[in-house]
Amino acid sequence: MLKLAAANEDRVSLSVRKTIDIALTALKEVEAEIAEGALGAEIERAVRLILGLKGRVMVSGIGKSGHIGRKIAATLASTGTPAYFVHPTEASHGDLGMITREDALFAISWSGETTELASLLAYAERFAVPLIALTARRNSTLGEAATEAMVLPKVTEACPHGLAPTTSTLIQLAVGDAIAMALLEARAFGAQDFKVFHPGGQLGAQLRQVHEIMHREPQLPLCAVGAGMSEAILTITEKGFGTVGVLDAEGRLIGIITDGDIRRHMEDRLLEKRVEDVMTPTPKTIAPDALLAKALQVMEDKKINVLFAVEDGRPVGIVHMLDLLRAGVA
Repeated sequence: MLKLAAANEDRVSLSVRKTIDIALTALKEVEAEIAEGALGAEIERAVRLILGLKGRVMVSGIGKSGHIGRKIAATLASTGTPAYFVHPTEASHGDLGMITREDALFAISWSGETTELASLLAYAERFAVPLIALTARRNSTLGEAATEAMVLPKVTEACPHGLAPTTSTLIQLAVGDAIAMALLEARAFGAQDFKVFHPGGQLGAQLRQVHEIMHREPQLPLCAVGAGMSEAILTITEKGFGTVGVLDAEGRLIGIITDGDIRRHMEDRLLEKRVEDVMTPTPKTIAPDALLAKALQVMEDKKINVLFAVEDGRPVGIVHMLDLLRAGVA
């Protein structure tokens, strides 16, 4: 039984690796077609067409291409390009009214002969709606009807029978994501724009800024250079952040003292020292308008739990890892 189980595991591992291998090969073929073939120019024209729209991108497809289309539409919409998915069957039963002359139709079909797309193609031609096609056959009905046709290389499906769409849907999705990112960059769609469309969940939390959750005066644990360590310890205890910031005569943050620093100096006549003798100079800080995701990255990279937020070198706030946890970032 053990030998049989091991043999089955080997077959599973081999099958999985083979599928990934086929997928990587297909993506390399798409990359080569973009760099050296016609696909690169076709994608660029499609992107320029979308950038020039006054309306929306109406994505459509059936079966597995339809599932990919839904994801592409969602990615476009969340990255600054208004987009909807319209089901081709529902379109022929009234949803064609969703599509206006200011929109563009983005139709996905591997064969280019999907009969369910017929009413959409006819509608696009009748009302002069630009048609972007993503297909593997240039001479197909879809490819020939398109204003801009993006023709994918014919790749081997991972399915051993060559039937289940696997590799083909992967490269459809890859090209769709590439188009979405090209549009994002062309529109200079930034993190704060992204935040508008992603207010919920951990992603929304990461797109919040430090100033939205940081603690301000009078909660800041601060003391002036020249102060004794007894004052620093009292401040750490009172404020509860496990640290105290040391300020120079002009109010700039020049160092911090943490609980760890205190423990390391306990046997070294700690209470007779000044804060500058114990502090860690030039501490890591963050700007108040930095994203919480950036604050989390800094804390994790530096293995610290607290960051002072500074402007012109002066502390204006403090954020603790617990604040990030409460905000749903970490």
